[in-house]
Order: sequence, then C-alpha cells, then structure tokens
Amino acid sequence: MTEQRFNEKRIRWTCRRGMLELDVILIPFFERYFSSMDDELKATFVRLLEEADPDLFNWLMGHGQPEDEALAAMIRYINERIKP
Repeated sequence: MTEQRFNEKRIRWTCRRGMLELDVILIPFFERYFSSMDDELKATFVRLLEEADPDLFNWLMGHGQPEDEALAAMIRYINERIKP
C-alpha cells in the first residue's frame, strides 16, 4: 500500500459524524495519530468509519465491541490514546 491510497482530506471529512460525541473523539484522534499509523492500521481505521454512528458510540464508550477483531483492536487503540 502506498500513502496515496489514503485520501486524508476525505478521511478527515468522514470523521465528522452525526453525533457531536463522536466528532470530539474521532477528529482529534485522526489529526494526532493517523499520519503516524502504518498502512494496516490506517485501513482498519477507514473500515471502522464505515460503521453506523450508534455502534461507534457504544464501542468507544465501552458498551460492547465489534465482532471483527481488527475493528475491536482499533477501538482499543483509539481509547488508549484518547483517555486522559
């Protein structure tokens, strides 16, 4: 995979969700960490953004986790970095 595969402007726009609670997690996470992630993590993050807002919210708040282990690992990766 090459860096060009990931259109960062489009991904940042996709981080903007229908829920403010998600915006305040996903946008800062993207801005701080996306560029330093390897291509596999980037691809997983992009896949995570395809999920429905209620699911993302629940997973990020610790109410369950995705069945897909890669997405579950991404949720943990995000939570480890956004929690004070």
